Amino acid sequence: MDMFWAAPPISRTLAASAFFLSIGVYTGMLPGYYVIWHTPYIWQFPPQLWRLVTSFLITGKDLSILFDTYFLYTYGSKLETASPRFSQPGDFMTYVLFVCLTILGLNVAITGGMVFTSCLVLAFAYTSTQDDRGMKANFFIVTIPAQWIPYAMLLMTLVTAGPSATKVQATGLIAAHLHDFLTRLWPEFGGGRNLIPTPTFIRNIFAKPHATVEHKTYGTAFAQPQRAGSRSDNVLPESWKSRGSGHRLGGD
Repeated sequence: MDMFWAAPPISRTLAASAFFLSIGVYTGMLPGYYVIWHTPYIWQFPPQLWRLVTSFLITGKDLSILFDTYFLYTYGSKLETASPRFSQPGDFMTYVLFVCLTILGLNVAITGGMVFTSCLVLAFAYTSTQDDRGMKANFFIVTIPAQWIPYAMLLMTLVTAGPSATKVQATGLIAAHLHDFLTRLWPEFGGGRNLIPTPTFIRNIFAKPHATVEHKTYGTAFAQPQRAGSRSDNVLPESWKSRGSGHRLGGD
């Protein structure tokens, strides 16, 4: 549990949720029909809004449960902790939301896909490997240029699952490239601005509290942020506060 809580929060949540939800679906404990994407159930009353999330958390069958969870966590945690693209609080969360909404829109409009975990994995892989251009990476037993990893994943899907699954998965690559264009390529090479800034409320959610710094004559003092409701004064027990003025020791 210490290792789990020490892991990057967004990536560990996605990976753990995908693993346990997939186990529940494939063991029959949870009907898959209730967690896949199905547009009419979003517009009915009451809307089944959980499908907006669960459709991104169902892996493939058998060994794909392990592989999809592994890739989801590996590429996600690398982006969350080490990518220069997401250096500010909430940047990675904004990226995840944008990519998921784009994947969802493309599948509703074009492919008719119902499960989008492979799309999200491919989006993470594409964005992560863009930071590693010029480097080599291992894809199972083959060493290839890092930026080819997403295309190798698409090729494997084409061979093992067919064209329909490949079209659905490819929406993740499109979503990730669109994010890259709007946040990096357009500002750097087109003279524009970042069109997907992190909203202030998301930045505030992921911002870490900072210690206050006071400069004293004897040096610098650091005060850790106090918990809500804590008090620094009136530290004596209540029973002591009702005592009288007292007497000097040794006096009359």
